[in-house]
Amino acid sequence: MRVLLDESLPKKLKRELAEHTVATVPEAGWAGKKNGELLRMADAHFDVFVTPDRQIPSQQNLVGLRVGIIILRARSNDISDLLPLVPNLQATILRILPGQVLQVER
Repeated sequence: MRVLLDESLPKKLKRELAEHTVATVPEAGWAGKKNGELLRMADAHFDVFVTPDRQIPSQQNLVGLRVGIIILRARSNDISDLLPLVPNLQATILRILPGQVLQVER
């Protein structure tokens, strides 16, 4: 799967998803883009967008998007708080459907 990590997530999270093609928002050249524009760009190039932003479903029009969105629910965006979510994140990446929004927590 082609996975895009939101810029608010630590780059170290990439290492935990080595079986996928993973890029961070800055690596894609999209740092600073607003969520609406970012999602449209991700939709054209990625299968999954991973973010800690719980507000995306209520703040963005997701109709017609094919990119799956995975929302990480952790205490913080620190890698130590995100690592316990990795097994569930990996499983969710494999089962998410195009356009689906799923949450991952411990």
